[in-house]
Amino acid sequence: MSSVSFILHKPQLSENIGACARAIKNFNFNKLAVINPKPAFPNDKIVATSVGAKEIIQNCKVYDNLELATKNIDYLIATSSRFRNKNIKHISLNDLSKLDFNKKIGFLFGSEASGLSNKEIVYANCTMQIPTNPNFKSLNLSHSVIIVAQAVSSLIKLKKTNYKKSKKIKSASRKDIQSMVNLCIKHLENRNFFKPFEKKPIMLENLRSIFYKMELSEKETRILSSVFASLAKKG
Repeated sequence: MSSVSFILHKPQLSENIGACARAIKNFNFNKLAVINPKPAFPNDKIVATSVGAKEIIQNCKVYDNLELATKNIDYLIATSSRFRNKNIKHISLNDLSKLDFNKKIGFLFGSEASGLSNKEIVYANCTMQIPTNPNFKSLNLSHSVIIVAQAVSSLIKLKKTNYKKSKKIKSASRKDIQSMVNLCIKHLENRNFFKPFEKKPIMLENLRSIFYKMELSEKETRILSSVFASLAKKG
């Protein structure tokens, strides 16, 4: 992850800078650089919108020009939504899988108002366009950053977090589910639901299958039992 840098060229809004810092931290990156930011850097609004990524802002490097910002980058990718009348290689998000992430890779993002000009594009090894609605290509700066960050992190095989159920949630026992299902069946029978009669066995199979596959909690089975009981009451 430390081989990847995200570079913002002349960002205009403090909120976007903070959101970009948050975005790269979401996917375990830590290198952010800004070139000639319009707002004072850093400022309270940037820190506030980084929401937990304060250290990314603290360690962010500020440069006066693109050349200085990219001098230590081995391979620079410029993101752009516009076609360039330049002899420059263009790649897609899928092509990122071909990159050698042992090298220092940089992703360059333009300002919110005008993106990157040809003057900045020429510093890049290639350009990359995020696939969007062809009639509405413009993306928010922080949205562009988070899309690229997610794509790259998946390629570097970011260790996945194992999600576990809360200890407060107790799974329903088979006895709980059986009681609930039997209550449901009882009230359905009282309303002559199972018609024609010869199809009742398969209908019961399907009904039981639905409930047993749901992995209900104790609380959910109690709620459903109450619902079935209420529906059975005469108005």
